[in-house]
Amino acid sequence: MVQASQLVKVFRTDEIETTALNKVDLSIEEGEFTAIMGPSGCGKSTLLNILGLLDNPTDGQLYFMDQEVSRLREKRRTNLRKGNIGFVFQSFNLIDELSVYENVELPLLYMKVPGSERKKKVEDVLDRMKMSHRRKHFPQQLSGGQQQRVAVARALVANPRLILADEPTGNLDSAHGEEVMNLLKELNDEGTTILMVTHSPSDAEYARRIVHLFDGHVVSENVTKLL
Repeated sequence: MVQASQLVKVFRTDEIETTALNKVDLSIEEGEFTAIMGPSGCGKSTLLNILGLLDNPTDGQLYFMDQEVSRLREKRRTNLRKGNIGFVFQSFNLIDELSVYENVELPLLYMKVPGSERKKKVEDVLDRMKMSHRRKHFPQQLSGGQQQRVAVARALVANPRLILADEPTGNLDSAHGEEVMNLLKELNDEGTTILMVTHSPSDAEYARRIVHLFDGHVVSENVTKLL
């Protein structure tokens, strides 16, 4: 599904140049659950943003579903993300002014899904996330665990082939964190490809493969369980 070859990402300011990724090779097969681990500042989130088509690399090649995407303009990247990639973030990234229902509906509005179809998709995913009873509430009225459930619902509503999760349990207590990880595992068991950045060894145990990053390099990979 994703093939990265010799990816380089350099951030430049007037006075300093920082290499966040240095010739990274990585492939993600359809149906995998892969965790990316490493110390803070090693390039994990930068790599996730590039693989999720939120940013372009400075150098190297990136293929997504057999299409070379490393030099696409923002509009093309946005169109390719729609319906193919869902995102779950540590900070939830919900819009405070929108209700639970409206937050989940948002990706479908961008995709111009007809109203009746949108309604069914949103109601189905809220029911699955056990958040239907909170559909009219706003994010600040929810617990952290409930907010992350809404974020997962928003990532799922368009039925993406790939979900990218950046520290999805980082702002949750252990019980709610385990709940979110079980949801991701369930989605993977149903065929959704999951790529997750995490500091947590216990979260990484849910993955079938762990990739270790250090100073912008892939330093090791290990398979934790067979597909």
